[in-house]
Amino acid sequence: MAKRTAEEEITKDVQEEGEAHPYAFHVSGPRNVSSPNWRDLINSSWKDGNYKRTVIACFIQGVYLLELDRQENRNEENGLAPKWWIPFKYKLAQTLIDERDGSIFGAILEWDRSAALADLVLIRPSGAPRAVLALRGTLLKSMTIRRDIEDDLRFLAWESLKGSIRFKGAFEALKQVAEKYGSGNICIAGHSLGAGFALQVGKALAKEGIYVDTHLFNPPSVSLAMSLRNLGEKAGFAWKRLKSMLPSSSETQVNTEEEEKNSSGVLRNWVPNLYGAKSSGLALGKWVPHLYVNNSDYICCSYTDPDGAEENKAAVGKENVGPSNGKMAAKLFVMSKGNQKFLEAHGLEQWWSDDVELQMALHNSKLISRQLKSLYSLPSSSTTSTGKALVNKG
Repeated sequence: MAKRTAEEEITKDVQEEGEAHPYAFHVSGPRNVSSPNWRDLINSSWKDGNYKRTVIACFIQGVYLLELDRQENRNEENGLAPKWWIPFKYKLAQTLIDERDGSIFGAILEWDRSAALADLVLIRPSGAPRAVLALRGTLLKSMTIRRDIEDDLRFLAWESLKGSIRFKGAFEALKQVAEKYGSGNICIAGHSLGAGFALQVGKALAKEGIYVDTHLFNPPSVSLAMSLRNLGEKAGFAWKRLKSMLPSSSETQVNTEEEEKNSSGVLRNWVPNLYGAKSSGLALGKWVPHLYVNNSDYICCSYTDPDGAEENKAAVGKENVGPSNGKMAAKLFVMSKGNQKFLEAHGLEQWWSDDVELQMALHNSKLISRQLKSLYSLPSSSTTSTGKALVNKG
């Protein structure tokens, strides 16, 4: 008799033991996270950053499993995905479908008031979003691999995902839910490729004055465009150093000083905005994405590179040309487990594990600054009335 494959064994286990699948919530989900109860009305679990990170990571896992359920013909009754949001009193409101292959790449989960009331949770706990848009990453299955890899290559080549159908779908879905609930009551999150989409969708909405809570797990940082840009920056820095050693006219010096003043003037506005101060530009403090990275994951580890190291060394005794002194345009959390294998370091499961140890980075990330640079230089007129109207709807 022919030996069954591992996939056939898993299918057999699912049929015989129901939820014994390795991706079942009770098998691989978090162990020490409780469901909302009446105590959350007094002291909300959602105010705990670890709890929030864990639950949002579970929601993203649910999106991966929505697509796997579809591919493996599991229905709503025996599907694996719902168990990853039901314990937290959320329900599936909408799935985001890639029209090219019919795959599910995202989902909107909404607070399930009826389920909460059944457990005596009379109101939504403080800090719990009304709705979460969760986006999965690359799924190396025959039915999804082609389109997933296309978007991976798009980012690798251009460091942008705006040309993708998925970007458009996620942007429109998030904007609609922001109009429904108010931007202060919603969240967007993604893992790997999904984190790349979440970052760019969140940034696109921020440009319209709509600031959404954003959580990015293992966001992609490696691209050919970035590598070429780094080479160009290094060459440009070397040229500036060379020019500074060459004799020049006083007129050239004045122009150069004026350029530096204007440039640093824009950069100096980054930090005050982050802490609520007023400026002539966009109020950046209203959109501060959370990034969760692992130094052993070569896909996202570049986010931990500090910003302006070479330039700041050359600017000793001068005003800093970047957002320094530990102030950030994003909250960067770094996994501290030493050297790990890539699959473990890039996996989503690490973000709800019991022994997770995170360090909040205190330096500026060069890549974060680059990703958000287009926000910093927006004119004051870019803060639209539309965004103000979406801030809070209760």
